Amino acid sequence: MSRGAPEQRSLGTVSRLRILTLLILLFALLLGSRLYFIQIISGESLRAKAEHQYIAGVSYFDRGSIFFSTKDGTLIPGAAVNTGFTLSINPKVLSKSDKVEEIYQKLNTVIPIEREVFLAKVSKIDDPYEEVAKRLEKKLGEEISALKLPGVAVSRERWRYYPGGQMAAHALGLIGYSDTGADLRGRYGLERSYENVLKREGDEVFVNFFAEIFSNIKSVVEKDAGLESDIITSIEPSVEAFLENELKSVGEKYASELTGGIVIDPNTGEIIAMGVSPAFDPNFPQNEESSAIFSNPLVENRYEMGSIVKALTFAVALDKGAVTAKTTYNDPGCQTLNTKTFCNYDLLSHGTSVTMQEVLNNSLNTGAAFAALRVGPRAFRDAFFKFGINARTSIDLPNEGNSLTSNLDTLRELETAQASFGQGIALTPAAITRALSALANGGTLITPHLVKEVRYKIGGGKTLEYKSKGEGPRAISKEASTEISRMLTEVVDRSLRFGSMRLENYSIAAKTGTAQIASPGGGYYADRFLHSFFGYFPSYDPRFLVFLFTYEPKGAQFASETLTDSFFNTAKFLITYYDIPPDRTAAPPAPVAGR
Repeated sequence: MSRGAPEQRSLGTVSRLRILTLLILLFALLLGSRLYFIQIISGESLRAKAEHQYIAGVSYFDRGSIFFSTKDGTLIPGAAVNTGFTLSINPKVLSKSDKVEEIYQKLNTVIPIEREVFLAKVSKIDDPYEEVAKRLEKKLGEEISALKLPGVAVSRERWRYYPGGQMAAHALGLIGYSDTGADLRGRYGLERSYENVLKREGDEVFVNFFAEIFSNIKSVVEKDAGLESDIITSIEPSVEAFLENELKSVGEKYASELTGGIVIDPNTGEIIAMGVSPAFDPNFPQNEESSAIFSNPLVENRYEMGSIVKALTFAVALDKGAVTAKTTYNDPGCQTLNTKTFCNYDLLSHGTSVTMQEVLNNSLNTGAAFAALRVGPRAFRDAFFKFGINARTSIDLPNEGNSLTSNLDTLRELETAQASFGQGIALTPAAITRALSALANGGTLITPHLVKEVRYKIGGGKTLEYKSKGEGPRAISKEASTEISRMLTEVVDRSLRFGSMRLENYSIAAKTGTAQIASPGGGYYADRFLHSFFGYFPSYDPRFLVFLFTYEPKGAQFASETLTDSFFNTAKFLITYYDIPPDRTAAPPAPVAGR
């Protein structure tokens, strides 16, 4: 067999050498990138980890931040990682020292320590590590370290910190140990729903740095696969603080079990403020009597909302052409359907030719039932469901509850009538807020959300932005949206507190709601109510929608008493704070009686 020419063998050798050289260069590039990652990208975090390796009982902690955003785009930390020091002692060392009292006195000059507690820890002679104080400021840690006391150590500590205390606590949530107790993770609120985004796990960042280079970046971001990242919320801190103060005032004045509220942009679904009273401080969850307070009732709980649902009922009836604002009916005061009787709030008839506008002004249950039954049980149910009340909203908070709307599936007149004035169906505050937003924005569903950006930090400080937006399906026509807005504006201008709440230069569309609370044994309590209030402004080009509710207020029967002032305080604050231009100068119409 003949052999190849020397030139051919030489070329083969050169090719192999080139391939080998290329492999070596690629390997060197990989090592160089890894070194860059270690020294530059994660240098600070790795140094902190290394420091902790010298101290028993202290673990490294890191997590992405959650930011509020002001109206001008300035970012304010809502949840961050704070750094301080842990003071610890080694009882094995101190128990053999004759200077325990002297050491105690020196420490006590820097940080107050109960003598009995300190000596009790020193007495654990078989224990090499006992914590004396945690989360000390840097200055205190440095002062203690400078004392150079035998058996005493300070070590860096990092922990989750909520600078605003109780501010937006139910939205932010908190972190806690997993069920196995192995690690800290988000347990409530945004901390939980964005756990995969906020957690930071060392080497995973390095892996995803190369995933970003060599694969589709969109898939990496969508998987939230351990990239270093922070989240930016739409919560405006000044609006949040104002709303929470109003909710607290209502709760205290009327001794309510619970009071909550949402301020939302009905066009985009961005939640500007979300508050619950009573609240909690996520910095000190151990101070709460029950973990039940950490749950968010605005998302998880469902309530019979009462007469604010009439706004949806009339929107449907207008959209279907079943009624107009001038359509009249004979108000019986009370009405019996399927052997059950329901009545107006005052048990009275309001006349033989009552218009639908008057029904809305006076919040008449029989009139709402008339409008719904003109649509028909099946068509009414189907149209109601277009507001999304029979489904979750997909809000970016955990444990969203299902609204209870199965009564509408009976297709009986009684259940249709009850639902028309907000009884017999129970909705989450998030669900009713989304549905009411469709009245304001021209008739389409939005997805309520708190996070508007996720900022991923990828090699060299590169930042990606993820915006959560999107318009949902149409619930009612634009024409029906405009007309129901006009009718709700007239409710404010002429009926709510006899027209005294009308703003001279701004149109506001609003409605109150008062619902009896269902008894576990069937029927309703005669003296226990849920009050609700919603409104949006300006009426025909709304910037904000505000929803409020208070559960079991004492000393007031109607929502017009408990929530009207807080709603208008919030509306006026928003108008001023955002410098919303006036939309009208017309003289006010004559007032009419209303609730």
